[in-house]
Amino acid sequence: MNQPSAIQVSRLTYHYGRRRALDDLSFNVTPGEIFAFLGPNGGGKTTLFRLLSTLIPLEQGDVEILGHDLRTDSERIRALIGVVFQAPSLDKKLTVAENLLHQGHLYGLSGADLRERSGHMLDRLGLADRARDRVETLSGGLRRRVELAKGMLHGPRLLLLDEPSTGLDPAARSDLWNYLRSVGDQQGVTVVLTTHLLEEAEKADRIAILHEGRRVALDTPDALRATVGGDSITIRSADPARLAADIAERFHVEPLVLDGSVRLEQAAGHEWIVQLVEAFPQQIESITLGKPTLEDVFIARTGHRFWQAPSLDALPAVKR
Repeated sequence: MNQPSAIQVSRLTYHYGRRRALDDLSFNVTPGEIFAFLGPNGGGKTTLFRLLSTLIPLEQGDVEILGHDLRTDSERIRALIGVVFQAPSLDKKLTVAENLLHQGHLYGLSGADLRERSGHMLDRLGLADRARDRVETLSGGLRRRVELAKGMLHGPRLLLLDEPSTGLDPAARSDLWNYLRSVGDQQGVTVVLTTHLLEEAEKADRIAILHEGRRVALDTPDALRATVGGDSITIRSADPARLAADIAERFHVEPLVLDGSVRLEQAAGHEWIVQLVEAFPQQIESITLGKPTLEDVFIARTGHRFWQAPSLDALPAVKR
């Protein structure tokens, strides 16, 4: 028998007044994988996170988490998931151990069981020697570890993280991802996270790219990059619109004009550079070649750069 999905979402839609934050969203998350929702601010990630973590009720569509209907069984779901929010949830005036103690009480843990679980999480996350330290004395990376310890204390089967690398330096980010890999490989925990960082999404097993509340792509990082169809060529020109039109007419391709540059994706890009420079020597100021990235995927699916996506306030109004 096939193992049921950790998360199954079908035709999920959500509005803030007349603004559509999620638009007919469907996807599934496989048990044990690290699944990332990638998108710029206003793409729908935070709304989706709030729905999956049971903070706001469903409006339209169906969501099943670990075999339970989110609409009718949210209380049971809360006992099975761990949540790490983007905003800090620690009491800075309490020690690390005291934060875990109060978190355990929220899940009905106490006594020897709670002490054992707390000690285990502190050891796993390298916090055992900081247990008596007040949280306010810890670095950002150590505080994030305490957040993870809280989220994993009750042994959840699904860990939800909202922008987990916020405020972390490169070393702390590496430690975070090592831990996320370990809980998946060793404990079978499914990890679902939101991020606006392209390099962070690269580390996930699969990525769903969100744009204006819609899912515009979903696959492994390698498979997504392979859909671009070739190398990425970027050309600087005094008149990019004219150059793009001339390239389209001469070579029968469809370049884009983005940020004052002409962009196109072609196989064997190094050969195209020679042809382009020879064809338009007076119009080209500079030309660069790169391998496809997740931003190239975003551009191919949306027609503009990752950081130029409209904010939530600019989302289209719902038609009445």
